[in-house]
Amino acid sequence: MTTRSIVLITGASSGIGATYAERFARRGHDLVLVARDKARLETLAARLREEHRVAIDILQADLTQPKDLAAVEMRLRDDSRIGILINNAGAAHSGSFIEQATDDVARIVALNTTALVRLANAIAPRLAQAGEGAIVNISSVVGLAPEFGMSVYGATKAFALFLSQGLSLELSPKGVYVQAVLPAGTRTEIWERAGIDVNALPDLMEVGELVDAALVGFDRRELVTIPPLHDATCWNALDAARLALVSNIRQAHVADRYRGAA
Repeated sequence: MTTRSIVLITGASSGIGATYAERFARRGHDLVLVARDKARLETLAARLREEHRVAIDILQADLTQPKDLAAVEMRLRDDSRIGILINNAGAAHSGSFIEQATDDVARIVALNTTALVRLANAIAPRLAQAGEGAIVNISSVVGLAPEFGMSVYGATKAFALFLSQGLSLELSPKGVYVQAVLPAGTRTEIWERAGIDVNALPDLMEVGELVDAALVGFDRRELVTIPPLHDATCWNALDAARLALVSNIRQAHVADRYRGAA
């Protein structure tokens, strides 16, 4: 593995994933691009090969399908040239929780959590053994704010953040960098696919601006990168409050406020 290790990017046919592909190709990395839409992957790969003279493989896969997911896992486990995983593939769905069909909820959970953790699990042991590499998980600020009203999507993104924090504690001592990226509203196709009119949403960030900021955080080796957060002390305060809460948990006995008659 070298500084020019291969980058595998999921959800690479458009939006954030395609932009990551362009940026890493510009840096001279060869790529493995994963998405359902083979035609769009081929078009993107042809352009990037021409513009940046890098090698690009395509894996057509629907990561909610066990066989497709297993094929990507195998590539991550077996190809020692892959040193960076961009866990970007994700989906959302419009409507409140009680309005969403069970199958739609299951697909969101399968893609946003199950696929994400299985792909990370496929590559992490090899990276730890090599003592280098990176895993980037695309989370969301929605995972911090149930008030946004996207309960299932937000829960999956909270999972991505927590997983990243936990993996960083485990893997950073072994030389593996883990980053969680938390976009806010970004101008991508996820809105249309979720049945939401993108033109009705104010102040969306352009995807290039988002990915460029995420890569600044990547180069700085930030654990949590929140491009739309303008006052970084807010995150620092939240994390400090979390650590203070944890340190105040004394599991042998209940807190005094719960003692006494009901």
